Amino acid sequence: MFLYSTPVKHQVKNTIPTSTISATNKTNNKSKKSKLFESLNFANEYLPIGDKRIEQKVARSLKAHSFERLKTHKLHKNAKAWFPIIEPILKQYGIPEDFKYLPLVESGLIQGNSHRGAAGLWQFMPATAKAFGLVVGSEVDDRLDVKKSTIAACKYLKVLYADFNNWTLVAAAYNTGGGSLRKSIRNQNQEDYYKLKLNKETANYVYKLISTKEIIENPSIYGYKGEKQDTKLALENLDADESANKL
Repeated sequence: MFLYSTPVKHQVKNTIPTSTISATNKTNNKSKKSKLFESLNFANEYLPIGDKRIEQKVARSLKAHSFERLKTHKLHKNAKAWFPIIEPILKQYGIPEDFKYLPLVESGLIQGNSHRGAAGLWQFMPATAKAFGLVVGSEVDDRLDVKKSTIAACKYLKVLYADFNNWTLVAAAYNTGGGSLRKSIRNQNQEDYYKLKLNKETANYVYKLISTKEIIENPSIYGYKGEKQDTKLALENLDADESANKL
């Protein structure tokens, strides 16, 4: 049983004024946000510091990737299933480990072929897949093979890096195409991804990669609970796609 009564007002000496506490909390929050932005990076290439436009885009992207918005643990389940296969191949080809998040952005929340004809974890278009050694046909589609497609992706990423010499630009080029990105760089005389004016999808692409990395590495901060992750199911979905393609 609870007894309700008028609260007693205690006099406390030497207390910190409420306004001071409020100001301190705001300062601490700003400090935390500042430290977060300073720590965010893709392939050890860090975000520009002090640019409010970039900070706002990052904040919006992180919020969009929170559990409150996505309402699913699918990205975490797929990460647990795919990363043990992808990570060693990236290392073998000298590709930064952060590129393991690219398949999560490309196909972590979807299954099957895109409306443009891209397929598999790395969402290869048929022509690009064939150019890097994958078989694409009605009976066999190597784009659906995790190992084969990851090897092809590594070869493609190495070619892009030889062209752009910057991993952030490589990620952007993977999304929009090397030719398209070179044209934007040339026309704008600008090589900084964060300052380039690109199509909406590519302009948000690296922010999605960074946000995906952040929610996978720090899930509880973004509302994700520690539920049992069905790695077997995630891999079985891939096997099912590949088997259906062979029928």
